Amino acid sequence: MSADRLSRRTRTNADRSPVSGADVCIVGAGPAGGLIANRLADSLDVVVLDAGPRFDPDQRLERQERAIRPAYDRPDVWDVGGERDAYSASGEWFYPLNHARVKGVGGSTLHWQGMVMRLHEDDFRSGSARDVGPDWPIAYEDLRPHYAEAERAFGVAGADDNPFGPPREEPFPMPAFRPSYSDSLFADACERLGITMHSVPNARNSESYDGRSACVGYGTCQPVCPSGAKYDATVHVDRAERRGATVIDRAQVQHLEHGPESIEAAVYVTPDGTEHRQPADAFVLACGGVEIPRLLLLSDSEVYPDGLANSSGAVGQYFMDHLFAGAGGILDERTRQNHVGFLTSESHQFYDEADEDVGPFKLEFFNYAGPSPVELALSGDEWGDELLADLRSSYGNHIALGGLVEQLPREDSYVGLDPERTDDHGNPVPDVHWNVGDRALRTIERANEIQHDILDELGAEITWTAGPESTGPAYHHMGTTRMGTDPDESVVDPTLQTHDLDNCWIASSSVFPTGGALNPTLTIGALALRAADFVEAELVG
Repeated sequence: MSADRLSRRTRTNADRSPVSGADVCIVGAGPAGGLIANRLADSLDVVVLDAGPRFDPDQRLERQERAIRPAYDRPDVWDVGGERDAYSASGEWFYPLNHARVKGVGGSTLHWQGMVMRLHEDDFRSGSARDVGPDWPIAYEDLRPHYAEAERAFGVAGADDNPFGPPREEPFPMPAFRPSYSDSLFADACERLGITMHSVPNARNSESYDGRSACVGYGTCQPVCPSGAKYDATVHVDRAERRGATVIDRAQVQHLEHGPESIEAAVYVTPDGTEHRQPADAFVLACGGVEIPRLLLLSDSEVYPDGLANSSGAVGQYFMDHLFAGAGGILDERTRQNHVGFLTSESHQFYDEADEDVGPFKLEFFNYAGPSPVELALSGDEWGDELLADLRSSYGNHIALGGLVEQLPREDSYVGLDPERTDDHGNPVPDVHWNVGDRALRTIERANEIQHDILDELGAEITWTAGPESTGPAYHHMGTTRMGTDPDESVVDPTLQTHDLDNCWIASSSVFPTGGALNPTLTIGALALRAADFVEAELVG
């Protein structure tokens, strides 16, 4: 490594000038970008560009306070909002994009819940096994070793107790978290109903792992983990820097300069308004399922009049998310002993019953339900002893279940550009045109039926249901640069290289042909590690 490259790593964040001689430019410092940068930094000169800042880890307690204070909304916790993050939502279903978005080094893993399941084998062959949607061009077995590697990289606590999950090749890196108190209540009811519960794989430390402490129980995992026990992508971004990679924060990429067959440079703007041009031999787009298609569409040219890498017309198309199904109520007993801020039990029992009419779904057994003490205190007029008595009688007897449901790819669900609204640099903002489909709504109804059965078996008074008319997204942006073997129907090939460009790879859930009904980050990580192998083979040989 040159002395200039070494010194660059020690400069302050104010130096955001381009790197000369870069082999690989990665756009986005989230989980995919972090893993790829860390993998490639030993053998290649790597530069990572991220639109947001480096958040000071010493400020996480302050951000935790924001998360629990009613004066702040969730986007405020990670400084989301303003012209930089403006968007439109023109679909039949309103999509609140900024509710769960982070721009900054670490990306969405700064505020995620940390659940990391492998997709089921049938998720990769939905068209063949379920008679609906496309098959992936790769199978579970192709991704299986990379799943194991991603679990080791993230640090996953889990147990091999899911009889409905795909086959595994080795134990989880750490033991699973113990079931919560409320899990024990659900367990009795589920046993009587013949429903099998099992543990949830979590990307948080159940014991000291990889230089990070075990979970200490703050209970604010989403949106802030102050202790660092929950994995976030700064772990691998920092390691990549120590290996020689350069990370440039607050570098908003405006467009990609290109010729007919390859990208030549990423053009970005720094906070002082200076425009820079970062050339590289290869480019990896890892900035998520909304910003990746937006960047490609903003990079249109005479060669690519409909957007870069978009000869198929599929860039931005087939936007998918998981939908929420849930129900909850009140028990005549305590349910919330020792608050646990994440899920410890779930059920995939009904997942592979999916067909053309009803999709896959999972059941989640919540460790937290009902209003917090702060919300209770602010909801009435009591003060002093009366308030204390009300809190003692009203807090801790709620119980709830949730679940995620698959949405199929649809031509009328997409991410485009808003021709009338622009961001802080005058670029059209993303327009999320989200439509859902009847199959997903039927699946929510089916999940609600089972959730109600469990609550009825518990003897709970059901007080709310998140059903087809009141569902919302899980903020898992998938499908907008889909993977496939046909260049006329897809954006990237099975190696995640774009069909149109010979030096561009996309590492994101945007490449998912279908979404299944399981949290996508482990699959993102596995695909990123697999793509890194192909990038390295292309550039190093």
